[in-house]
Amino acid sequence: MAEKLKGHILGIHWLVVLLVIMVSLAGCSDKQGTIDAGVNKQTDSGTRTVKDAFGEVKIPIKPKRVAGIYLEDYMLALGVKPIVQWYHPSWGKQDYLGMANTDVPLFDITGSLEPLIEQNLDLIILNAGIDQADYELYSKIAPTYRLTREVTVDAAATLRTIADLLGIPEKVDGVLKDYEQKIADAKLKLEAAIGRQTVAVVRLDVGGKPELRLFGQNNAYTGMIYKDLGLEPFPWVKSIEAHEVISQEKIPEFTADHIIIFPSDGKWDSESNKKAVALLDDPIWRGIPAVKNGHVYQLERSHWQSGAITANRMKIDDLLKFLVK
Repeated sequence: MAEKLKGHILGIHWLVVLLVIMVSLAGCSDKQGTIDAGVNKQTDSGTRTVKDAFGEVKIPIKPKRVAGIYLEDYMLALGVKPIVQWYHPSWGKQDYLGMANTDVPLFDITGSLEPLIEQNLDLIILNAGIDQADYELYSKIAPTYRLTREVTVDAAATLRTIADLLGIPEKVDGVLKDYEQKIADAKLKLEAAIGRQTVAVVRLDVGGKPELRLFGQNNAYTGMIYKDLGLEPFPWVKSIEAHEVISQEKIPEFTADHIIIFPSDGKWDSESNKKAVALLDDPIWRGIPAVKNGHVYQLERSHWQSGAITANRMKIDDLLKFLVK
């Protein structure tokens, strides 16, 4: 009887041990499952899916090394240093950003993409001028987001989008508050100074055949002077989406009250621009009302060929200087 009881107790003991082992193993399994889930969650939280002009793209939540092609203005306004700066052999670079003497290398958008590969980028942001074929090439280097045209015609919308892509949306409001106040103040002063007098923006194309190119009301670079500042566009401007060449025979009919003009590259006194600048000495050009009245304003090119925050602030300063007496 004692031996039988002893065997029974021993059996219970091993049963308990077995149950403890099973519970322990189950616990380990649960713990391992939690750890694995945590790794997956961390990986998932390191990226997110966003929709751009061409579809969906997975990007880092907090990208560190970012190339914003022709979007460096917005990055700098948000306090983020670009990895490269846009450059085009025919159009130069964005001199107004003051990056000439920095360690930010130029990226020639007409050349090889090899310089971008060497930068070990986390994210590439492209403006609306990039087509899908080029977009695919950039996408092979790093996650790439291409802005929509609807966004790029609005500096505030572009800033918000880029801040979101950079993972710093909290920085937007402070930048926009100052920017929008500057616009509001300037709009009142410009209205008081010139009212409904018409304004046109012209680029003097200095590469190849010199031409005068009129910028349209919805131009991504200069449309803000009409939309945001309330300036009255010369009638031709209203029918142009981006820009169009003004033919020689149409110049006598170009009767805008105020004309803003800048060269496509270089400076007004650049040796390479002499042939193009000579167009402004043509008697036909000199006979239009704005020239006769001293209302043609020769301005610096690089910030007038950008629609970004800093560039727009500089355009406002130009307009106040020349139009508000």
